[in-house]
Amino acid sequence: MDPGMAASGLEGRPDAHRGIQVNTPSINMAASAARPSTGGAYLLALFELTKPRVATLVIFSVAAGAGLAWQTRPELGSWAMLVHAVIGTSLVAAGASVLNQVLEKASDALMVRTRTRPLPTGRVGLAASTAFGVILSVAGLAYLMVSSRGLVAAFAAFLTLFGYVLVYTPLKRVSAVNTLVGAVPGAMPPVLGYLAITGEWDAMAWLLFAILFVWQIPHFLSIAWMYRNQYEAAGLRMITVNDPSGGRTSRQMVLYCLALLVVSSLPAVLLPPHLRPGPLFLGASLLAGGIFLRSAIRFAFQPTDQRARFALRASLLHLPLVLGAWLADPLFRARPDQQPPVITLEEAR
Repeated sequence: MDPGMAASGLEGRPDAHRGIQVNTPSINMAASAARPSTGGAYLLALFELTKPRVATLVIFSVAAGAGLAWQTRPELGSWAMLVHAVIGTSLVAAGASVLNQVLEKASDALMVRTRTRPLPTGRVGLAASTAFGVILSVAGLAYLMVSSRGLVAAFAAFLTLFGYVLVYTPLKRVSAVNTLVGAVPGAMPPVLGYLAITGEWDAMAWLLFAILFVWQIPHFLSIAWMYRNQYEAAGLRMITVNDPSGGRTSRQMVLYCLALLVVSSLPAVLLPPHLRPGPLFLGASLLAGGIFLRSAIRFAFQPTDQRARFALRASLLHLPLVLGAWLADPLFRARPDQQPPVITLEEAR
């Protein structure tokens, strides 16, 4: 998984983390014997390149960001604007996923969890994949330019694409700091949805970014632990590769889960009163953050693949619960015209 694409932990076979024998003759023979697919199978392979499982969480995150913008700035939002934000950002995210696989074709062929992707198996050629990724990316950027409010969302999407494909992806072979770097473009989907509606990077946008950024670190570390042997075989520099005891990995997971517990609660404290979410959001943030933190602490005491997988599942619960509660919170708060009347002292007499 790439931290920039949050749901990648669902990819691959369920037991893929147990297999560490990669680059075997049988794998190489299968890859070399594979021929490009035709017709419907070829279209399906192109669709697979977009990482549809990742796209599901991206779409939800973009829609959540756009929905929050609509709630806070109702004069700017509409269903049409929300749909436009989802379409444009999803196209850019899909293009980024394709181009990421183009650059990682060789390493994907060395990992059990990724060796069956379209490029390593030869179901889609390198040139066609590159063209497909560029077309999707350009189409998404152009769509955001003409459909969103101003050029802020399109420019932010371009920086996200650049950071993910041309900075984070090559850095994976150079330094373990790639996890932090990749968390920057990975935190952008809800922000892009928000910017597409408002055209302004304000406090709400920063809070969305902060929550997603901090969330990704323990989320990805749980995956990096399960697939540490495969990452090492592929020559990818992950913190887990040089951490056989799991001590360093678990400390960072616990630290970032603690930070997430705080950061996820900040909207209920820092936003202006008329934008501040209430008890529903705060309760959901504390509950989801507490579950995630507990899973990280359990992993710290016993760093096994099973406990890392439990932490991964806790992370996948966190985002929908927090963002969903943030969106739903206004439904459980009384509108100004529903507030009980204020009785003055003179009226009481």
